[in-house]
Amino acid sequence: MILEFKNVTGKTKHFNLQNVSFALEPGFIMGLAGKNGAGKSTLIDYIMNPKQQYTGEIMIEGANIRDKHHYMMNRIGFISDNNTGFLFDKTAKENIQLFGPLYEDWDDTRFYKAMQKMNLSPGKTVGKMSRGEMFKFQTAFAMAHKPALYLIDEATAGMDPVFRIDFFKILQEIIAEENASILMTSHIQDEIQRKMDFVGIMEDGKLIEFGETLDIFP
Repeated sequence: MILEFKNVTGKTKHFNLQNVSFALEPGFIMGLAGKNGAGKSTLIDYIMNPKQQYTGEIMIEGANIRDKHHYMMNRIGFISDNNTGFLFDKTAKENIQLFGPLYEDWDDTRFYKAMQKMNLSPGKTVGKMSRGEMFKFQTAFAMAHKPALYLIDEATAGMDPVFRIDFFKILQEIIAEENASILMTSHIQDEIQRKMDFVGIMEDGKLIEFGETLDIFP
């Protein structure tokens, strides 16, 4: 398994996350669905933030994410509408020169090929990128360190419909070429029904349904 949640329970300011369990195999897209505040982004934060307190286990490729968390981040590519991990007054090229070496498997050539394929200049200042360009940059950055798991947090909400089609084409290419897995949070039902292999439905901090998309949305 690429990703496993085993009875993950935690308390936040707004609700309790209760006994969340699911597993995601390589080569598939899973959607986490639910209303705002249901707990979708909290699950992502539990993976990304080592300071989060919870019981249960989160496993990446069979290892507990609490063990060697920095190494585990090498295996994850994070794409978010609220990504603040880059320097917005620097160009894409300057950002990767600063942050790329933090990843053990970083590949400059892979980054520049992805940027070229997505028709985005590495000389563009990050803070001047459009929403779609920022997603492309984040995706290219993630691809450059060859993660096993891509986490995409509400990235397509409000996205231009034309670019959304291109974005999912990029994701399908990633799966085909890398056999990686993708976990996306979304509240767009059509997107979940048409684009995801598996879906988990969150409600009030609980995973109330999990399974193949065709079984949940026949």
